Amino acid sequence: MSAYAALTTAGYRAYTRDRTTLFFTFAFPLLFLVVFGLIFSGQDVEQSGRPYIEHIAPGVLAWGVGNAAVFGVAFVLMQWRRDDILRLIRMTPTPVSAVIASRYVVAVAVGVVQAVLFVAVAMLPFFGLGVAGSWPLALPVLVLGITAFLMLGVIVGSYARTPEAVAAVANCLMIPMAFLSGSFLPLDMMPDWMQTLSRVLPLRYLNDGVSGALTGGSTGGVLVDCGVLAGFAVVLGAVAVRTFRWSDSS
Repeated sequence: MSAYAALTTAGYRAYTRDRTTLFFTFAFPLLFLVVFGLIFSGQDVEQSGRPYIEHIAPGVLAWGVGNAAVFGVAFVLMQWRRDDILRLIRMTPTPVSAVIASRYVVAVAVGVVQAVLFVAVAMLPFFGLGVAGSWPLALPVLVLGITAFLMLGVIVGSYARTPEAVAAVANCLMIPMAFLSGSFLPLDMMPDWMQTLSRVLPLRYLNDGVSGALTGGSTGGVLVDCGVLAGFAVVLGAVAVRTFRWSDSS
């Protein structure tokens, strides 16, 4: 517990001291909200009849939270391995689980703040997002989504050896996934084969869960999304623990 507490405190301090990363972590999803909000202002999705903001806001929020979880842990693990910090940690009685858990706490805290700030901006009159009474269900969806994407980030960070490699691999995963999972465009507008493919992607269920919670979808549907995200978290977590590397040579 002392090792976990020390790593969590160190991770929090390092994150909050990096003002540039901190700013863009929260500003990046808001930038997409502004862009899409300007493009689709006052328009409805033809297939469903829903205002675009009810689709765009939950989708961009889900992608932004997942993106931050992947990049946040992947860059840290890569840097710690390059600087031999992980090798030094390994010389202490600190298990892999403590290292990952310390980053998990930071990722969840960042994700929750991201979500609160994003929804507050999306509810401004210019965007006009209306939040349903079921909004508290978004919290477990976000936590499970962050868990799944954090484990994906651990896998990326365990193999990538340079910042450029982390950015290349993470972007190749997250950007196509955003389009295929319906973060930026409604899935109803996509071909059937794309809609089928989206069902094997964790971001699809994070999108659906956040959307259902914020815009008044069925509770049962949100719970199903939570269950699927939990399954992704378990599978990706098992892979992350098995592939974790303390150094580039081991």
